[in-house]
Amino acid sequence: MAEDDRRAPAAEVFDVLGIAYEEAFAASEPHRASLRRLLERLAPGSRVLDVGSGTGRPTAQTLTEAGHRVLGVDVSPVMTELAARQVPAADFRLADIRELPLEDASFDAVCAYFPLLQMSRAEQAAVVAKLARAVRPGGSVALATVPLDVEDAEGFFMGQPVRVTSFAAGAFTDLVTGAGLAVLAEEHAVFTPAHPDAVPEPHLFLHALRGAP
Repeated sequence: MAEDDRRAPAAEVFDVLGIAYEEAFAASEPHRASLRRLLERLAPGSRVLDVGSGTGRPTAQTLTEAGHRVLGVDVSPVMTELAARQVPAADFRLADIRELPLEDASFDAVCAYFPLLQMSRAEQAAVVAKLARAVRPGGSVALATVPLDVEDAEGFFMGQPVRVTSFAAGAFTDLVTGAGLAVLAEEHAVFTPAHPDAVPEPHLFLHALRGAP
């Protein structure tokens, strides 16, 4: 029951949003630029873990169309079902990344676009460290978050009530480097989702390697 309680907030929000989330963020050029940067570093047929895979688009779709093997993980049943239908070339698993066992060095790359925000700071740190271990030495990690110094703050996201925890940009970068990752690039952007209840959001995209570049 405790595991279900931890998982419920994000699952409930994204079960409600469904395809509307994809439509709201489809125009995010910084997200697509991050994917292009990741693709530049991948060898043909790389194995990639997509954490918070959502509807499968654009991340899993972009990676599979480039010939890579993708495992998407998401806590939302609705999102997982949508992704499986929309991107049949990828594998998707309904799971909480905090609980999912991952073998060390089992992926060539890991990407996690905005799945951390409804976790505590301790959980976020543990998940980033877990993802760093899951990628092979020299492998790539792409991360995105909303860089705000907030902890368990109440708010609304696309009309849905949420509680959000995050780090300021510098603190998040420190968290990533503290997990044993070498940050190669960071990009800051402000993006307004295409939704009537959306507001402009600061976004931070980091690209890193496990070990020295």
